[in-house]
Amino acid sequence: MDISFNFQPGQIVSLEHGHRNLYAEVIQVVVSRQLCWVRPWLLVAFTHEPPLVTDLRDASDLFWPVNLFRPALDTEVITLLSQVLAKDPKAEPDSVANQQLNQFIHQLWQASQEGLGGENKILKAAK
Repeated sequence: MDISFNFQPGQIVSLEHGHRNLYAEVIQVVVSRQLCWVRPWLLVAFTHEPPLVTDLRDASDLFWPVNLFRPALDTEVITLLSQVLAKDPKAEPDSVANQQLNQFIHQLWQASQEGLGGENKILKAAK
């Protein structure tokens, strides 16, 4: 069994692609399908100094192959999360943040497709 199946509800995990990281809270691991149900918290672009942090706490939950996540370290998340929590709550969902999340997921999906010469790695991982 892969170590990633040891994720626990409430644990913060990271999904990395290029210079960006998606930080999310584990809701449930669906072992039979090798999927992780997560609630997005932050999308962080590390091309800026300081990193550009997008609040995704109002975004939709995500099911993604569990083997693509890694546990996030407390030290990397606390500073980033404090930037978001210091801001006033939004009155309505942020469509720009949702677009950024969708773009990130789409790019990650495309990269996984290209990396396997057209094979569907993500669906294979979910079987």
